[in-house]
Amino acid sequence: MPLRLWNTNLKVRLFGEALFNMLFWMYFPFITVYFGAALGNHIAGILMTVPPIFSIVGSLLGGALADRLGRRPVMLLGASLQTVMFALFALSPSHWTDYAAFIGIGFGGAIYRPASSAMVADLVPVQERRQVFATFTTANNLGAVLGPALGAIFFFQYRQELLWSCSVVLLVYFIAIYFIVRETLPASASIPERTDSILQVFKAQWKRYGIIFRDKVFLVYILAGIFALVTIMQLDLYLAVYVIDYVPSQTLFSWNGHSLMLTSTEILGWVLGLNGLLFVLFILPVTKWFRNWKERDVFVLSSLLSGVGTFALGLNTNIWFLFFVTIIFTFGEIVRSPVTQSFISHYAPEHARGQYMGADSLQFTVGRLLAPVTVFLSAWVSPMGVFGIILLSALISTVLYILLFRMYVEKSHS
Repeated sequence: MPLRLWNTNLKVRLFGEALFNMLFWMYFPFITVYFGAALGNHIAGILMTVPPIFSIVGSLLGGALADRLGRRPVMLLGASLQTVMFALFALSPSHWTDYAAFIGIGFGGAIYRPASSAMVADLVPVQERRQVFATFTTANNLGAVLGPALGAIFFFQYRQELLWSCSVVLLVYFIAIYFIVRETLPASASIPERTDSILQVFKAQWKRYGIIFRDKVFLVYILAGIFALVTIMQLDLYLAVYVIDYVPSQTLFSWNGHSLMLTSTEILGWVLGLNGLLFVLFILPVTKWFRNWKERDVFVLSSLLSGVGTFALGLNTNIWFLFFVTIIFTFGEIVRSPVTQSFISHYAPEHARGQYMGADSLQFTVGRLLAPVTVFLSAWVSPMGVFGIILLSALISTVLYILLFRMYVEKSHS
C-alpha cells in the first residue's frame, strides 16, 4: 500500500510517532544510568521493576477505553499525559520527582498505544496491514538507531533542553491529533452502557478483560509471545553482559600496516548498531518477501532464528562471527514484528479490537519482566548454560505457536 494512498490519520501519526520516538531513544537508554548515579545502582535496579507494572495497567486501561470512548480521545489522553510529565521532568526539583515523571511518561505511552494500533486496523484492509505496520516499525527504528548516539551527548549535557523538546513535540502532536485526526471506532462497537460511577465503569472494563483471558487461543498466543520475547530481548540484557565480560578486544580489520582495534564495549556498540541498521534497512523488504507466508510459519521461523542465532553467540568470540550471528537473530526479530500486529488485528472481534490490542501488549511487558532473569542466572551459570536457557525459551515458543494455530483452525471451523 503506497504511502500516498494512506489515510490522513495514518500519515499524521507516522510523522508524529517517528519524531517522538527519536526523542524517546535520546533519553530512555540512559535512564537507568541516571538513576543509578543519583540513587545508587541497587536502588535504581529495584526502581526499574516498577514502570512495567504501570505499563500493564495503562495498556489494559487504554485498550478498554479505546473501545468505549473511541480511538482519538484515548490517543489525546495518552499524548497529553506524556506532555505534562515531560514538562514535570524538566522542572523537577528532585530525583524522586524525576522518577514519578518517568513512570507517568510510560503510563501515558501505554494508554496511547492500543488505541493507535487499533486505528491502523480500523483503516487498513487485512491484506495490507503487515506492510503498514512494517512502515511504522521502520520509522520508529530510525529513531532507535539515531537516538542513542545523539542522547549520549544531549541527555547528560543538555537534559532540560531535551526534555522540553520532548514536551513541545508531544504538545504539537496533541494539537495535530485534535485538529486533523478523525475517529475510526467501528459502528459495530458496543455503545457504552450507563453507569452510576467511574468505579462501575472500570469494573465493567475488567469484566470484559476477564472474557478475553478466558479465550484459550489468545492465552496461548500471549504465552508463545512471552517466551519468544524473552529470547529477542536479550540484545540489551545478557548479550551486553556476555560481550563485555567474555569477548576480548580485537582487530576489526587491518590495512597497510594499520589496524582498527575495538574494545569489548566498542564491539557491543557495533553489534547494537548493526542490529538497528538491519532493522531499518530490511523490515519493509522482508515483510514484502514473506507477504504470502502463513502467519504460523513466520512466527515459527522467527522463534527458531532468534533462538539459534542467540545461542550461537556463545560458540565463538571472533568479532566477524558475532556480526554473522547478529544478522541471524536480527532477522528473527524482523520477520516477527509486523506479523504480530496484523495477527491480533484480524483475530480480535471488531467491537473489542482496542481491548485485544491492550491485552496483546502484555506479552511485551511480561517478557520485559522475565528477560533479565538471564542476567541474574549468569552469576551461577556458565555462558553456554545461559545461552542454552535462551534457546530453550525459543523452542518452547515454537511449540506454542504450532499449538496456537492448530487451536485457531479448530476454533474457526467449530
